[in-house]
Amino acid sequence: MSYQKRTALALATAVAGSVVLITAPAAQASVVDVNYNCQTPIGAKSAVSPIDIKAVKSGSSYQVTMTFQKGVSSSPVALGAGAMSPSAVINLGGADKGVLAVKGPANTAEIPANTPIKISDLSGTYVPKGDGKVTFTAGVLTIKALGTTTTCTAGNNPGPSLELNVTGAGGSGGATGSGGTGGSGGTGGGGPAALPKTGPLDSVVALGTLGGTVVLVGAAGVLWLTRRHQRT
Repeated sequence: MSYQKRTALALATAVAGSVVLITAPAAQASVVDVNYNCQTPIGAKSAVSPIDIKAVKSGSSYQVTMTFQKGVSSSPVALGAGAMSPSAVINLGGADKGVLAVKGPANTAEIPANTPIKISDLSGTYVPKGDGKVTFTAGVLTIKALGTTTTCTAGNNPGPSLELNVTGAGGSGGATGSGGTGGSGGTGGGGPAALPKTGPLDSVVALGTLGGTVVLVGAAGVLWLTRRHQRT
């Protein structure tokens, strides 16, 4: 196989590998039914709500949103606008441990008495501590209304609503690399920076450029000798 064909095959393989990396999913989300057991001021209540958790990368962190697709608990009296304030924790697993606190705005419309309380979307900021796959699972839900507190825990041991491949700020995928301007190849190294070489093609291009320079210098020398001979 000729050198040109080997080079073309290597480039095609590299491009194909890059496409595979780009199309590989970084997150896997699923809607999970959570059976909330709630301790309310008027006794125990329970309700099942599908929970959806999503994450959007923002710089070195993620904006996480927890969505309740059905209402949970209820109130024996009507709750006016702004009377109910929800918050929750999301349990982290896998490459990270602990909880992520999320909260949402108060209700914008009145909630009638004895009707399931629709929880607004809860959000929070997650900052990875390291690299790996992290799971996000619905945890304790807290509802504060009219000076009372209702606590709801998941009674069915739900699975994670989100699995996310993350890179910590100090991980190998961080923004800081070994090729900074203070390195031996940078402008602060006391000499001209060397051009980076990425493979055989660069060497071919460099040799071709050098060859072209030699040809130009040779042509100029011939022209100069010819003119000098004519003047003589």
